[in-house]
Amino acid sequence: MNSKKYILVCITLMLSFSVFSQQGKQKRADTLFNKFSFVKAAEVYKDLIANNYNKDYATRKLADCYAFLRDPRNASRYYKNVVKQKNVPIEYYYKYAQSLRGMKQYDESQIWLQRFKDSGGVVNANDFSKDVNFISSVFGAKQQYFLDRVRFNSKYSDFGAFEQDGKVYFTSARDEGVAIKRLYGWNEQPFLDVYVTDAKSKKNPDFTNKVKGDINSIYHDGPVTITKDGKTMYFSRNNFNEDVEIKDKRGLTNMKIYRATLVDSVWTNIEDLPINGDNFSTQHPALNMDDTKLYFASDRPGTKGGSDIWVVNIRPDGLLMDLQNVGSVVNTESAEGFPFINNEGVLFFSSDGHTGLGLLDIFATIKDEDSDEIVDVINLGTPVNSNADDFSFSMNADGINGYFASNRQGGRGSDDIYAFHRIPVLHVEGVVTDAINGKPVPNAKITLFDKEENQVAYMETDENGYYQINIDRNQDYKIVASQDKYIDDYRTFTSKNIQTELITINANLLLNPVPDVVKLAELNTTNLGYEKNLTSDDSTSVKNAELKPIYFDFEKYNIRKEYALELDKIVKLMTVDYPDMAIKIEAHTDSRGTFEYNDILSTNRAKSTYDYLISKGVNPSNIIEYKGYGERRLINECADGVVCDEAQHQLNRRTAFIVVRME
Repeated sequence: MNSKKYILVCITLMLSFSVFSQQGKQKRADTLFNKFSFVKAAEVYKDLIANNYNKDYATRKLADCYAFLRDPRNASRYYKNVVKQKNVPIEYYYKYAQSLRGMKQYDESQIWLQRFKDSGGVVNANDFSKDVNFISSVFGAKQQYFLDRVRFNSKYSDFGAFEQDGKVYFTSARDEGVAIKRLYGWNEQPFLDVYVTDAKSKKNPDFTNKVKGDINSIYHDGPVTITKDGKTMYFSRNNFNEDVEIKDKRGLTNMKIYRATLVDSVWTNIEDLPINGDNFSTQHPALNMDDTKLYFASDRPGTKGGSDIWVVNIRPDGLLMDLQNVGSVVNTESAEGFPFINNEGVLFFSSDGHTGLGLLDIFATIKDEDSDEIVDVINLGTPVNSNADDFSFSMNADGINGYFASNRQGGRGSDDIYAFHRIPVLHVEGVVTDAINGKPVPNAKITLFDKEENQVAYMETDENGYYQINIDRNQDYKIVASQDKYIDDYRTFTSKNIQTELITINANLLLNPVPDVVKLAELNTTNLGYEKNLTSDDSTSVKNAELKPIYFDFEKYNIRKEYALELDKIVKLMTVDYPDMAIKIEAHTDSRGTFEYNDILSTNRAKSTYDYLISKGVNPSNIIEYKGYGERRLINECADGVVCDEAQHQLNRRTAFIVVRME
């Protein structure tokens, strides 16, 4: 063999060995991927990309590894290259859109989702694209949840926290107290165990804080839930009991829910439940308020998506029966899990199929008041949800505090537990009642004003005279009830300095009926803010008491002689004709002058009117309020910058009398 042929043969052999080596690496990477050992698989795929061996395929699988590891930053980095490949499966457009959403790149995410749909991809009905305004609406919503410090996170995965009787139970991969560590191939972390610590402890729990008894095994254990009496625990565990691990047809060990009882402070008597199966997973147990229903996540037959929320009844003897899927309002074609039911019966859960901010988001259900059926779900918004995975929500019995988990940036480990306190929505409610017969007044108009007399909201009472309006905290309000056949009633109240736990302020209102005869507005509709009726016996005196407008000179607040005569008619009404009549005095200015000056001027006009009426014998208690409104309530177009003559300006320099009560 000559030297040239020898060199050629050597090069061929070297190339063959190199190809065989790369083929072996790809086979190893795929084997690791199929065993869900994504950390190790990613390293081998990186090596294949570096050696330019089957690069397009390796890049796709590497991006998928990071997606399974819930790492949207690295996933989007490689999916960006994948979607540029020729003849790439369109499913990668969707995967890229999801990873971008996990990076808060919502606009770009929508572009690639639309490309997926334009290419023939089918998006499930609850996909995040259904509401293009969702992101802005969630970030613009009033914040109800506020994050608190948690002292018991580790550098590993921590989640599933819930509090009961002063103890916090949680699931963690922190086990560093054993000589031989067993790692879970998916993320190369230790297997999960169940821990417990005092809720107010400042010490970070270690392996000595594992729950006592037979709960923790050599595989995954947790999360857990415990009955209200503290005697029974339901917990997730790999299909492993009595030292036997059972795999399904794919060679995977699924999850099951087991039941344990507390005996002498030790959890024991482990029981496999009939809702489990060897060929599907059953996990994330949660109990309703009276421990009569067990909610869980499962991919069992009949599941709509990757996993669904299911529920089964618990009989007093512990027998489980009437298994059912909670329905399509909650469950999507994607994955739902980590159910939790608070003391009001609201189901919380995590999903990546409903409209969300990132990957897994936490949602709450809304029920129909009559049928008690779930009719909708709502996203809890920020800061509970983020662009990462947010899950395992729980709420304490007080309805104020609780926990959830997230793998968002800024945490200590891969998954961290976050504590929250909630400031519930506050509302004012009450019943409007007829002051004479005590019956409720339906269809009464309820108007809510802020401290500046700006209208905030209005509604009508129901057939029982009931109303309810959501309000902000730390504000002053006035609420007015009105109805055509009644005299208005109002109350002032404040939402300042009230306890966080309070969600309701009561404001009942009484309406005094009046006969349908001559209206007080006949005195002068220019002077009277509200039209109210007098009794039929007094119609003659009313007609004889017609008032002329009460006006003021420019920049003056003294009572002019001709208008003092008109005020004397008000005095007669309030001292002789209707001694129980109560009014409010509202004074106004024209638009000339500064805003601040006109406020002071109108207040002085209201005060001078008040002083005059009192000096003539009107009972001070019958003048509920006197107030100046400056130039806020002009009755014509003569605002700043508008040219008006003196007569037009004069119309705005007026005093109005608002009838509050006529008995």
